[in-house]
Amino acid sequence: MQTVTVQDIDAVRIITFNRPDALNAFNGQLMDDLTDAFLAAGSTETVKVVVLTGVGRAFSAGADLQEMGRATHRARHGFPGLMTALIDFQKPFFVAVNGLGVGIGATICGLADFVLMADTARLRCPFSALGLTAEAASTLTFPALMGRQRASWFLLSAEWMDASACLAAGLAMEIVPSDQLLDRTLAQARVLAALPLASLIQTKSLILEPLRPQLRAVAERENAALAAMVGQPANREALNAFREKRAPDFSGL
Repeated sequence: MQTVTVQDIDAVRIITFNRPDALNAFNGQLMDDLTDAFLAAGSTETVKVVVLTGVGRAFSAGADLQEMGRATHRARHGFPGLMTALIDFQKPFFVAVNGLGVGIGATICGLADFVLMADTARLRCPFSALGLTAEAASTLTFPALMGRQRASWFLLSAEWMDASACLAAGLAMEIVPSDQLLDRTLAQARVLAALPLASLIQTKSLILEPLRPQLRAVAERENAALAAMVGQPANREALNAFREKRAPDFSGL
């Protein structure tokens, strides 16, 4: 089964997470396939705009906790390669959050140019509850979009933000009824796709190029911090609790 699917509608490429039974959680294969999809979209001249969404009731449940700490896939790009592909992506990039987004399913919104959310969608950054830390350059992108206090609470508290809160915070550009989300996102994408690609790329470059060195540096620091925390006592307790279907107990740590 393909972990992502690709469909072209005119000059718009729709990339869709396709692990609905796992709530589109990121395993190693999906990470590599998504990276390949963005690299291909970037190099395909007939593609002007990308839309990323999910199939089923989730956008993405984040990291596949069943795989965390287990070598089940030989990575071709891995998480660092995905971050590079997203940060360096030159064309306009929409995220259509069709359902719950957790972890990277939330933080990837900070790397998109535009985020539209279904009215039933919600996001969560569970890093503290997993004994981990933030990723996808969200420690830079979220404060820039939301302000430091709201971003800090979202990244630290592991609490949910519904679509209305995401809109009010500046993380989402628009809320759409769930059955209209893809149509509305495609309509917005087509507005851009009708324009010259060179102009779209140049303007995005002028906006993002001063920030890209920071994004890369922050993502690298976050990746190093994550790697250091995986397998530590808090992370082990969180994963054991997940597998045993109980609440984690961090009181003895």
